[in-house]
Amino acid sequence: MCASQFIDSDEIRSRFSKAMSEMYRLEVPQYSTLLELVADINESTMADAGHGMQVSAPERNRLQVERHGAIRLGKASELADIRRIFAVMGMLPVGYYDLSSAGVPVHSTAFRPVADESLLRNPFRVFTSLLRLELIEDEALRERARTILARREIFSARALELVRQFESNGGLTSEEADEFVGEVRETFRWHREATVDADTYREFHDAHRLIADVVCFKGPHINHLTPRTLDIDAAQVEMPRRGIGAKELIEGPPSRRHPILLRQTSFKALEEAILFPNGAGHEDGTHTARFGEIEQRGMALTREGRELYDTLLAQVNARSDERYEVRLAQAFASFPDDLGALREQGLAFFRYEVKDAARLKDMADAGAGFDLERLIESGIVVAQPVTYEDFLPVSAAGIFQSNLGESGRTHGKGNSARDAFEASLGAPVLDEMELYERASRESLEQVRSAFETKVAS
Repeated sequence: MCASQFIDSDEIRSRFSKAMSEMYRLEVPQYSTLLELVADINESTMADAGHGMQVSAPERNRLQVERHGAIRLGKASELADIRRIFAVMGMLPVGYYDLSSAGVPVHSTAFRPVADESLLRNPFRVFTSLLRLELIEDEALRERARTILARREIFSARALELVRQFESNGGLTSEEADEFVGEVRETFRWHREATVDADTYREFHDAHRLIADVVCFKGPHINHLTPRTLDIDAAQVEMPRRGIGAKELIEGPPSRRHPILLRQTSFKALEEAILFPNGAGHEDGTHTARFGEIEQRGMALTREGRELYDTLLAQVNARSDERYEVRLAQAFASFPDDLGALREQGLAFFRYEVKDAARLKDMADAGAGFDLERLIESGIVVAQPVTYEDFLPVSAAGIFQSNLGESGRTHGKGNSARDAFEASLGAPVLDEMELYERASRESLEQVRSAFETKVAS
């Protein structure tokens, strides 16, 4: 088949993201309310000249479609297959997250696009966790979980056939892509029928709610979809006004003039009716897993910036003399909140772009050497913060804990097993820092090349 008949992976990802959003809107009606709330806040934020929010047309388009979801898998083969499925959509595994430090028996990665043009087209991400059976302390319960998971197949035969076809042929036609989207969407659909009886469910639930969520159902139902807001503090205030029970605290750094990394909040998980099989037919029960989340993305921090962030966060967690949000604000008062200072101190990543080619040529003609700071000061080149595209382990654990009905902020030693995770995945996870460094470096090289071209001409 001719490659020109194939559609690109960005388009497949966009179709899948739209299909997932439509499905979740039907399954969890409060998600529709969440989307409306976020759209209203984003519009008012962009319209408020005093807010200082400058959003380009491409970024505005991205904002309208941006979502991230989350799923939880039970066995290595599921993780390996989901990697191949997301590859069809142009999504690669970025980052390794050990959530065991918060008492959550999973480790995770985020599947997402990595190229700038793909992120602008549709930055759909799926935070994907794998249950760590070795962290189930009860040996008999651990083996029962392994046996139950071994019996299930979460992907349809046709979905995997289309993946093989993509891998063999180098792409899918538009019709094949639509079929692929439909088949894969079924994997993430909610099924109210448990695969185990009520007693077995309760045993897993008592060991850890997340274990029950992973082991006791047909597949990894999507447990949330997350739109992106430009003002998460306004969203937190507005949620109760629209009948949405927000979690108590926003996860991540405090509110700032120039946001950094990622801030997240959510509405509390829904208690949903389920059916347990028994000899007579079924038994009624409930399960709590799915919720709605909102995120605000700031700028990506360099390795030095992340080190400072982690140091300040550790100071916050070591104290208990004030409310958490007060301690957070006090600690982060020492983190620069000025774009010039962040760039000059090497704390955040920036992307560089020529804004005035004529003046760039004039400077080159004058015989001046390449001086990035002078070009920025004169307005010939602009430095824009690189958006943080990934997740924070502590914040992810905080969202998990809140929606599993756990209280407090747990920070333990952890039990990282990256090598085992990558072996299950069948590939290494990408280093998010290297991706940000490359994006910043390549943009600077383009500016330098443009300057040198002017000199040569």
